[in-house]
Amino acid sequence: MISLSAIGICNAIHGRHVGGPLDRVVSGGVCTDTRALRPHCVFVALSGEKFDGNLFAPQASKEAAVVIVSRVEPGMDESCAVLLVDDTLKALQDLATWWRSCLSPIVIGLTGSNGKTSTKDLCASVLAQGFKTIATKGNLNNHIGVPLSILEASPDVEAAVWEMGMNHRSELAPLCAMTQPTIGIITSIGSSHIEFLGTRENIALEKCTVAKALPADGYMIYPVDCAFAEMIQSSTEATCISCGIEQGVVQAKDLCTTSFGSRFALHLPEREPLTVELPIHGRHMVCNALLAAATGWVCGLSTEQIAQGLSAIKLTHGRLHCEKINDILVIDDTYNANPDSMVAALVTTAELPCRGRRIAVLGKMGELGDFSEKGHIIVGKKAEELAFDIVISVGDQAQIITQVITNRDTETHHFSSAEEAATWLKSTLHSEDIILFKGSRSARMEETLKKTFSTN
Repeated sequence: MISLSAIGICNAIHGRHVGGPLDRVVSGGVCTDTRALRPHCVFVALSGEKFDGNLFAPQASKEAAVVIVSRVEPGMDESCAVLLVDDTLKALQDLATWWRSCLSPIVIGLTGSNGKTSTKDLCASVLAQGFKTIATKGNLNNHIGVPLSILEASPDVEAAVWEMGMNHRSELAPLCAMTQPTIGIITSIGSSHIEFLGTRENIALEKCTVAKALPADGYMIYPVDCAFAEMIQSSTEATCISCGIEQGVVQAKDLCTTSFGSRFALHLPEREPLTVELPIHGRHMVCNALLAAATGWVCGLSTEQIAQGLSAIKLTHGRLHCEKINDILVIDDTYNANPDSMVAALVTTAELPCRGRRIAVLGKMGELGDFSEKGHIIVGKKAEELAFDIVISVGDQAQIITQVITNRDTETHHFSSAEEAATWLKSTLHSEDIILFKGSRSARMEETLKKTFSTN
């Protein structure tokens, strides 16, 4: 993490020193929330529509070495350096850009409609087999999270995997300018955020910002079956590496589902294939693993190191996590959802061996705009096609999923709240059932899961 004097920070952000000693040294990283304040940190007083970080700066100054504010409030601790700027968010981003210029790791810039965080975790696990590696924590992938991730990197980091998200046009360019990736990954181009960008073509154009940002001696890694593969290729001077099951430069062959996840033969150019035991279910997760394998390959890792990294993966919570509870297989994929990831989760659940019933508990999908109704219909029809025994929709907007299912072999229910759904599920679940929970972040499907299996 960043270690710098107050005067060095002041110069990096073009700030004005208005109080405290300029020789204070930062050793506690960068914080934007007083609830997570670390001693001797930099506190950046970010402000938004509903909060004003400047109001918390006096409190932060009691522990921080430096505070960066856009307005000086009374009560600042005299031992803390106070730096004044016009825009604290820009100051945070400027500091991250300057710090990135001081570092020299391999940088993977990763984006996509689905699978970003899972692929980030897989890449980090692979690269850690040969490099001191840092990666985005959780999904801190926006205009605030990316600079915070960069500022967590220490000078001795050898590889960095930085996830970059977007909701609107032109959001990726400043993130790429901060991260300066040498390897790019686009995990997928789907309908996520179509509410703000209008069409999948517009989404693809925005995602290709990562490809455009790469140097000529870099690498652009993407799924071979991406509908916008040609756009990706034409957007970059970097070497393009396609990945896929039974196709592409980096391939998985002889794929089979196991009780713990997936097994496949990893084929890398000019190398002997090697069997990989991936402790995650789902073909889409195998595709994500191949993107990580390609990253390890272009970084010079051995096939054995790559396979070990994939086998050792531990995904961020809420992403296709499987756990037996009361002899029921519970699939927690509650972190987020869009039509593509919903369908992938349903297919994965349908492929698992099951002696009981297959049950899907699904919440709404957000940020779909005019595509919302069609997206929910797609999910409902897919659950019907896959012959789920029970499909449950929870909360506003999600009822379309169950309304479109007409096959009488699939039992459907809609509940307005997590409490109602959980009460019904507790009365009907029995051993050897498989149950999937999934929905957008705003649907809070993890609450339905917790209430279903609570002992209260």
